[in-house]
Amino acid sequence: MSPKRVAVLKGGPSLERQVSLRSAARVEDALESLGHEVVPIDVGGDLVERLRSSQAEVAFVALHGRGGEDGTVQEILEIVGMPYTGSSVAACIRSMDKVLTKHLLVEQQLPTPDFFAFNETAFREFGAAEALPAIEERLGFPIVVKPAAQGSALGIKFARTPKDVPEALIAAFSYDEKVLLERYVDGRELAVGLLEHEGDLQALPIVEALPKDEYFFDFESRYEIGKTEYVCPAELPDLVTEQAQELAAATYRLLGCYGFARVDLILSEEGDLQVLEAQVIPGLTETSLLPQAAEAAGISFEQLVERLVELALRRPAVAGPA
Repeated sequence: MSPKRVAVLKGGPSLERQVSLRSAARVEDALESLGHEVVPIDVGGDLVERLRSSQAEVAFVALHGRGGEDGTVQEILEIVGMPYTGSSVAACIRSMDKVLTKHLLVEQQLPTPDFFAFNETAFREFGAAEALPAIEERLGFPIVVKPAAQGSALGIKFARTPKDVPEALIAAFSYDEKVLLERYVDGRELAVGLLEHEGDLQALPIVEALPKDEYFFDFESRYEIGKTEYVCPAELPDLVTEQAQELAAATYRLLGCYGFARVDLILSEEGDLQVLEAQVIPGLTETSLLPQAAEAAGISFEQLVERLVELALRRPAVAGPA
């Protein structure tokens, strides 16, 4: 690929700003080493103006969380007619909303832990709190309580007893107006990176995350070097590896992802695989899982970045303003 002028979108106002800046720094270094001209853009109120004045040929979206993974910036890029890396608006919306993702998985009979979801209106106006005992009985303890639309393990709480549920809900509602209550599955956390190449979808070697201190994979353990041990390729029977990659690929296609993504799974002690969530803009930091998986497949970080830019430029053209 000939050198391009690439706008790297990063930062922004989301709670995952710092992770985004770290991802973008690695991407910028890789692009420059590949001979591309980098135009860094810290996303804010002047985004459209900066995109138009950048004269960039393609945008590399290194944003995480709200505004970056929920289709917002993708919509803007389509309006201004600039090709961009990663999934389309619709796929971003589907994957960012964990509740929507899980409903789609259930409809397609793809395995995912049992769950219930509420928004703030249900609690304030419809008395949903009265249904909590029935939910707790059906899900059992511990219960995983998550905000519906946050990434990087932000706002996730574990309710080990009924007394823990109200505090966990308050914490989750502080991040989002909709929360997900999910059956906790005791098992191995697996991440399957997926990368398109020459018309095919490539499932990368599986990464297993082994937090050292806590029994769950929280924000701190995910992004601080030394907090979590990673094994890649994960030490799994060949059949389980194949099943996990097939399940991740089915989830990718269900959500309509493009270019690349990461699907997180849980392998229960009984040997069952279930989908937890999908990330359409997985982290690209030095501790992130998708780059580790790519490296295990013989794809350097520079090659990964180059491939994502190429895929963006091959995306069907979007119409800019007349």
